[in-house]
Amino acid sequence: MAIAVRLDRMLVERKMTLTELAERVGITVANLSILKTGKAKAVRLGTLDAICRELECQPGDILEHVDDDDR
Repeated sequence: MAIAVRLDRMLVERKMTLTELAERVGITVANLSILKTGKAKAVRLGTLDAICRELECQPGDILEHVDDDDR
């Protein structure tokens, strides 16, 4: 089992760029990109909260539990 990050989907739905979200949340584009591509090993709850606040979504809209085969 794994956690898939669906941040790219939310950005498209909200018509927002990664750069714009990074500026609003206060983290670097590089760190946000690592999260978006699923390469992050962890995410701080404060960061997740800020992302959800800016995208007006729930954590489950961004993070999804999937089988390894479905990644």
